[in-house]
Amino acid sequence: MFREMRRFRQQITAEECIEVLVNEKRGVLSMLGDDGYPYGIPLNHLYCEEDGNIYFHGAKEGHKIDSILRCDKVCYTVFEEGYRREGEWSLNARSVVVFGRISLVEDEEKKEKICTALGRKFTDDSEYLEKELKDNIERVMCLMIKPEHITGKLVNES
Repeated sequence: MFREMRRFRQQITAEECIEVLVNEKRGVLSMLGDDGYPYGIPLNHLYCEEDGNIYFHGAKEGHKIDSILRCDKVCYTVFEEGYRREGEWSLNARSVVVFGRISLVEDEEKKEKICTALGRKFTDDSEYLEKELKDNIERVMCLMIKPEHITGKLVNES
């Protein structure tokens, strides 16, 4: 159902893909938008090693939610900042592409855990996180991608 990677020599392992998803904070969620146009938006994410799902948070309404309710098939792409080998100008970075089905997270307790864990990717300030949750949790919708196919590669920009 999913294509094999064309540049298979650059393919990274499943473990490396998970490492990128765990360590990186942001990616682009792509879905089918209005009038059949692709719609991609940058989002913060949380990869859960326990269940293998990817979680997001955001507003309860808007283009993203409308698109997801119409079609639950999505693609999420994450790209590392990368590194340069000594003496080289070109950037080396791993990228990961996830195809899967996205759904709304309805469970309030799970929603709070997701928002807390996402916040901890950006700050250790527990007081700040507690206040943000208290002030905003009612306005937040959490989403979950259940991956169906994950692939990644090492990109060299030369």
